[in-house]
Amino acid sequence: LRPLGYQHTALFGERTYNGVAILSVYPIVNVQRNLPDDPANAQKRLIAATINGIRMVNVYAPHGTRLASEKYTYKLDWINRLRNYFDKNYKKKENVVLCGDLNVAPHELDVWKVSVFRNKLHFTKAERDAIQDLKKWGFVDLFRQINDDAKEFSWWDHFLHSVEMDKGMRLDHIWASPPLAELCTDCWIDKKPRELEHASDHAPVIAEFAI
Repeated sequence: LRPLGYQHTALFGERTYNGVAILSVYPIVNVQRNLPDDPANAQKRLIAATINGIRMVNVYAPHGTRLASEKYTYKLDWINRLRNYFDKNYKKKENVVLCGDLNVAPHELDVWKVSVFRNKLHFTKAERDAIQDLKKWGFVDLFRQINDDAKEFSWWDHFLHSVEMDKGMRLDHIWASPPLAELCTDCWIDKKPRELEHASDHAPVIAEFAI
């Protein structure tokens, strides 16, 4: 990526399991890895840094595995802790971005068929309530701001031709504080990489800002 201009990187990960990273053409400063109260052996799920005066918080939220499991409870608790992290460390008037795989489809528009996903992982009421509480910190969902009620997805499983039939979910998000959201000129999901051979089950979400 360096020949393309991405000279600066901040990495935080676990081999074959979890990880987050930030790549930038501008210097990356004030890097934070994981939530402040995480133990040293915690899963690698958050990296935050400041780039040109913008605070970027990049996350990979827990999957949850299955309902009523310890991992599902851990997921809900982690999202609640993330909300507390923003309450304690940031103000809505600052330029803040939250982005990454939140592993929750917040709205009925974010799943291809509500009846299929009702009470299923990533779309349970508890998960959606937790993610809405996080959003109420003051975030603006940039995809919804630009695309209103568009029914588009960022994740499709690798089975049953789900990509071809567009049977997906919108699990990946870019949210911004109000001042930064006002500067957002576009936000979209690039589905083409998902259609490549040996692709990830996720597609990139992209936002542009007039700054």
